[in-house]
Amino acid sequence: MTVRETGAPAPEEAVGRRMETADVLGPAPARRLAATFDRDPDALADGARLPHGWHWLYFLDAPRGAAVGADGRTVSNGFLPETGLPRRMWAGGSFRFDRDLVLGRAARAEVAISDVARKEGRSGKLAFVTTEHRLEQDGAMALVETRDLVFREAPRPGETARRADPPAAPAWRRTVEPDPVLLFRFSALTFNAHRIHYDIDYCRDVEGYPGLVVHGPMLALLLLDLAERELGARTFRRFRYRAVAPLFAPDRFHVCGAPEGAGRALFWIESADGALAMSAELDLA
Repeated sequence: MTVRETGAPAPEEAVGRRMETADVLGPAPARRLAATFDRDPDALADGARLPHGWHWLYFLDAPRGAAVGADGRTVSNGFLPETGLPRRMWAGGSFRFDRDLVLGRAARAEVAISDVARKEGRSGKLAFVTTEHRLEQDGAMALVETRDLVFREAPRPGETARRADPPAAPAWRRTVEPDPVLLFRFSALTFNAHRIHYDIDYCRDVEGYPGLVVHGPMLALLLLDLAERELGARTFRRFRYRAVAPLFAPDRFHVCGAPEGAGRALFWIESADGALAMSAELDLA
């Protein structure tokens, strides 16, 4: 993998910062995620279509150990700006699918910081960082993605997430029982060393979580995985998702979906007690 990076140092000045990354979409990472999601790994060989969203297995940031922060993730003077806020969460994002990515071929990603915004919320100071990712393969645009990250203050005593209800009754539903093994495998596949996913003492004592945090990107990929299982060969055009509340291992959760007209479907994650954890919309051709 090769990387070329340019950028500005100050947080607000980081808007416009760009990075180019090249990678080969080898089948091995995709086969391992297929096994993790109980899909057939043998279907993913050179020349096969990469499932929607699985480009997250490639173009990975790999800072040297000396550059990794105390939380296992934050990198001082890295590509993302320093916000001064200790908690980092994946808030949501979107995909525009222009064409399939193909395993076994080289691809190129251009990443840009498109927005940095500071706000005051119910839980205190917040900083939102939005990045845009444009992926090309064989000289043609394959996918345009946005990612929304939110940085927050340290937790306040008794702080809880607001409860929201699911958008519909599910037509499709799959139950997942997250455990430390599932979280470890996904962290390893995405080279994510954030301690909230594997260090229970850090979760409780430092970030104030009751258990290991289920990855936001894994929830989004599970929604896309359900869409592929239920909709088969339908052409995906746009996928928008938003994290609503965190989920914690080992509490089971439900991956749900329902059609909404001829060209659209709703998808969401429900906690064990029926609360909404992530919502999504999928536009079809």
